[in-house]
Amino acid sequence: RQRTRSSCFVVGEILYCYYCTTLSLSLLGIHLRQPINPTQHNSMVRYSVEPEVPEKTSKARGSHLRVHFKHCREIAHYTKGMKVATAMKHLDEVLQYKAVIPFVKFTGGIGRKGMAKQCNAPGDKGRWPVKATAVYKDLLTNAVANAETKGLDKEQLVISHAQVNRAPPGRRRTYRAHGRIGKYASQPAHIEIILKEQPQGVEKAEEEQKRVKLTKKMAAKARFVKTGGPASS
Repeated sequence: RQRTRSSCFVVGEILYCYYCTTLSLSLLGIHLRQPINPTQHNSMVRYSVEPEVPEKTSKARGSHLRVHFKHCREIAHYTKGMKVATAMKHLDEVLQYKAVIPFVKFTGGIGRKGMAKQCNAPGDKGRWPVKATAVYKDLLTNAVANAETKGLDKEQLVISHAQVNRAPPGRRRTYRAHGRIGKYASQPAHIEIILKEQPQGVEKAEEEQKRVKLTKKMAAKARFVKTGGPASS
């Protein structure tokens, strides 16, 4: 019993000293924290892909955007792989109804457009999703601004990654006949864009002239010396 009491007394003293120490440090504005693991990467936003060279890329993301998911998906699918200047020009033309966005996947009820032939759309199906185009263009502008902040060349930027995910629907209600209530849900979207600086092309070095391998027949012809000439009259 004496040993148990003495050990408990020692543990109590240690805890009391630790409490007093932390209290005095907190009063001085010093807080004890756990050591930070340098290998642990804490990012505010997680993207579906991570670039191999983050210094040469820029990102932009929007969550729970009140635009149709299917429209945003078709816009992202069409602009992926384009240069930023080309994509911005096409989006401006869509806002002015001078070009269309080709619909490839969600084609139910999509009418045929003559402008869709310019984009080689399957079945000439396309639309002018103005609201989704404006939101996507704003995100693209934001990504370009982030690239300029990093010191990247605006003219060499390419949309290397563009992905659209379906967000939780916004649930509302509409009133039907005979006192019924029907669902009236919106289909928002999550959009993420990654731009990559494309390396400038290097001029191809002039190749040395390849030596022509002579066959035995060609070598014999080269050694042959024609003698004599036409007989003079």
